[in-house]
Amino acid sequence: MSVRNGDRAPEFVLPYRPGRYVDLSDHLGKEKVVLLFIPLAFSPVCTSEFRAIRDAWARWQELDVSVFGVSVDSPFVTQRFRDEEQIPFPILSDFNKEMTEAYGVLNEDLLGLKGVAHRSVFVMDAKGAVSFHWISEDPTAEPPYETVRQAVENA
Repeated sequence: MSVRNGDRAPEFVLPYRPGRYVDLSDHLGKEKVVLLFIPLAFSPVCTSEFRAIRDAWARWQELDVSVFGVSVDSPFVTQRFRDEEQIPFPILSDFNKEMTEAYGVLNEDLLGLKGVAHRSVFVMDAKGAVSFHWISEDPTAEPPYETVRQAVENA
């Protein structure tokens, strides 16, 4: 079962690069947060999605929100992906798939790849409650960026 609107967002401590961690409890309940779950770093659609956020980063900063990517890739991969693509927000490594499972977005089988995330977005308000979520069964679909931005504005 997925985390739904009104639910308290599950908190996790995950690496965003080897040996460096983000504790979501430092953000949830204190500010608006967006979590962007992707199936796999460096795949074409995931790259396109994070580039779209990167290229509109000034608009995202206007929203006073903390943005985090989440991937089941190792922290070595998430670091390299972030560095190579110049992504301005941390990409958390959920290598053990605990966060992906807790948010209900674990894709058991994507084209024979077992245990990656469904492409999905969760917006949390400043109280730490989920105010918007979008989950795609289609791994080629990018999030509705303007709808997500509006959800952040309204959170």
